[in-house]
Amino acid sequence: MEGQNVEELLAKAERDEAEKLQRITVHKELELEFDLGNLLASDRNPPTGLRRAGPSPEAELQALARDNTQLLINQLWQLPTERVEEALVARLPEPTTRLPREKPVPRPRPLTRWQQFARLKGIRPKKKTNLVWDEVSGQWRRRWGYQRARDDTKEWLIEVPGGADPLEDQFAKRIQAKKERVAKNELNRLRNLARAHKMQLPSTGGMHPTGHQSKEELGRAMQVAKVSTASVGRFQERLPKEKAPRGSGKKRKFQPLFGDFAAEKKSQLELLRVMNSKKPQLDVTRATNKQMREEDQEEAAKRRKMSQKGKRKGGRQGAGGQRKGEFRAASLGWQEERRTTPRRKEKEVIFILGPACKQRTILNVKFGGRGGIKESGFCCLR
Repeated sequence: MEGQNVEELLAKAERDEAEKLQRITVHKELELEFDLGNLLASDRNPPTGLRRAGPSPEAELQALARDNTQLLINQLWQLPTERVEEALVARLPEPTTRLPREKPVPRPRPLTRWQQFARLKGIRPKKKTNLVWDEVSGQWRRRWGYQRARDDTKEWLIEVPGGADPLEDQFAKRIQAKKERVAKNELNRLRNLARAHKMQLPSTGGMHPTGHQSKEELGRAMQVAKVSTASVGRFQERLPKEKAPRGSGKKRKFQPLFGDFAAEKKSQLELLRVMNSKKPQLDVTRATNKQMREEDQEEAAKRRKMSQKGKRKGGRQGAGGQRKGEFRAASLGWQEERRTTPRRKEKEVIFILGPACKQRTILNVKFGGRGGIKESGFCCLR
């Protein structure tokens, strides 16, 4: 009995080992093509198992994917390995399959202003060696940078130029000039980047870093600094006699996201009422004034045109053969009610708006002798 049990255990162990080997070893009619650099395996075998699976080939697909992945893993274990930080890694070869790009090909970098000028004038860059001979130290040194040749920053004595102030610090002047050159180069670099990306540079409002600024430039700089806050300069303190800046703008105001539901409901209902109203709201006074201004402008243009013609012909005549000072109210929809002429060269005309409007508006105009308006006034009657 004990001998049979031992034989059964050995047979079971052999079967388990065979199953493990069967899982690792995969047989294919056609060998797979491997691109280990991209971890790619191409299976050219015909899918006969999928055709037999019928309408539900999920199990066959999973088995096929497992077998192909196993073959890929077997190939990876044949690569040379190395240990990196207590981990065993395989060194992949160079990929052989060209994959499509994920992003488009980058565009060529646009030329800077100097490169455009050099191409236009035919200027070619000349190669310069990095090392030059320094006569002071008697050795080869770098052309630029640290420990360069002819380094003027290491001088302990500077000769004062002929026309310069003898009390001026030449060392500080040289340092300031270098800072300005560095700032200018940085500004040019930013301009080239902005032009390359087709971006608009922020406006400085005509302010430039000059040594002596005028009164107007200082005032402009002060206004820009005041309105550069989150409140657009609303809470900034002013000088005793300082005037309010022009065109400073207003900060946008937004309604709260929650809280006042009654005001929100009222505004929405008012918007719906205006949208659904059949008769648009008309401001009679504003419309009348606008029409009168347009008529006056047309009459003035006609008078100027006719006066120019009259000067050329040598005579004076009103526009369109009408008497100067005549007020045409028919185009405005006014009805003349009473006309009086208390004097020879003056007349008073009263016009009343038609009954179609809700309120009656009376226009009282007094004209002078040469067509000028002497007095005018409005009176509204319900």
